[in-house]
Amino acid sequence: MSRLDRVTKKGAKKGAKKGEGLVRRWLGVLRDDLWTWRADPLPPSVWVRWLPHGVVCLAAFGVLVGDAAQLREHGMLGPGTALFFAAAESGAMVLALWRPVPAWWLSLLTMVFCALAVRAGMEPGGYEFSWPWTSAGIVGHLFVLLLLALRVRTRVAAEVLALTALATYVLQGLIGGENYLATGQIAVILYAVVVLLGSALRGRREARAELVQQTTLTAEERSRRTLLEERSRIARELHDVVAHHMSVISIQAQVAPHLVDDPSEELRENLAGIRQNAVEALTELRRVLDVLRSEHPGPQGPEGDPAGAPHAPQPTLDRLATLVENTRAAGLTVTTEVTGERRPLPPGVELSAYRIVQEALSNVLRHAPGATARVALAYQPHALRVEVTNTRPTGQAPPSSGAGHGLLGMRERAMMLGGSLTAGPSADGGYRIEALLPKDGTA
Repeated sequence: MSRLDRVTKKGAKKGAKKGEGLVRRWLGVLRDDLWTWRADPLPPSVWVRWLPHGVVCLAAFGVLVGDAAQLREHGMLGPGTALFFAAAESGAMVLALWRPVPAWWLSLLTMVFCALAVRAGMEPGGYEFSWPWTSAGIVGHLFVLLLLALRVRTRVAAEVLALTALATYVLQGLIGGENYLATGQIAVILYAVVVLLGSALRGRREARAELVQQTTLTAEERSRRTLLEERSRIARELHDVVAHHMSVISIQAQVAPHLVDDPSEELRENLAGIRQNAVEALTELRRVLDVLRSEHPGPQGPEGDPAGAPHAPQPTLDRLATLVENTRAAGLTVTTEVTGERRPLPPGVELSAYRIVQEALSNVLRHAPGATARVALAYQPHALRVEVTNTRPTGQAPPSSGAGHGLLGMRERAMMLGGSLTAGPSADGGYRIEALLPKDGTA
């Protein structure tokens, strides 16, 4: 044997082995796709919940009666045999509502054995019977294929269609019969149309479900991002408050030794340690602030509030009158009411109260045109109660481009201080926001 022959023979063996591996792989795919008893119930309809199930069961009863009559009268089968095949075909339709792949196997095998039984009784010159598939059998198999294509992957539906077409070809093209009306071609065309229709509807349903899921995820992500932005803003504001007090502590610790005649060395060391700790705390706070601040901070805060500038002091309730005047200038009628003994509160409490009022008034401007607002502060022994209410709007609110999560930020501020916040429509058709903030800023 020449070297060329050996090379050719070796290449042929390699090609045969490769082809054999490919066939095994495809057979494995078919086995995984079609050799299964997996349940896949047909979901209820959106409009009429069980209408599809009722339609299939009614059609299955029609196939049972029609197929049994056809097989007995024209297929020359005995009553018991005809009823058996008709019951199996109609039963496959009902089974397809819950287990589409096993239902397809039952329908296909029933039709194949039924066609072979009818062929055994064929005679030349006799009655021309629809073969290999009866008209009722075609209807039943169409229902099975449609229910299957609606719930399985397109690849599986294509495999099922190909095997059905192969069975049709083997019966009609290779085995054949005597004196019959061929139904194989028209049946395969109808099967293909139904499979395409079912696959298209399934793809449309999945696309809509994915769109709904993406919309839900987008809304959740927007809400989460708004929450994180609000928390970051609160952290920046608290940094400014804490940094102010730490700076005061550092300066007082540095000045204190000069206010005492002949301070002891121990006192000097303690005060120096206090100042050093305050300076280190300020340094760490500035590092955190560098991370929290936006990359390009604007010159003003939200709603055009100058107090929101990066380096401006954070507002307190002392600036509430200015906020109300600015809101009135924007066209909103606002009244204020302060009850209880007014006293200084921790900076975090006053800052949160100011921001809650600011956000509430901004919401009234945006969402309640023509309404009037009322701001009430109640200084209680252990807490500060902030209430902002507005009357029924007299006009239609314009579309808002905001994220719609202002209440989320207000609630975060109240919870941060160990307080609570409630919001909802009032009896007169307006809206009411009430926050209870502990005076010491803790629960």
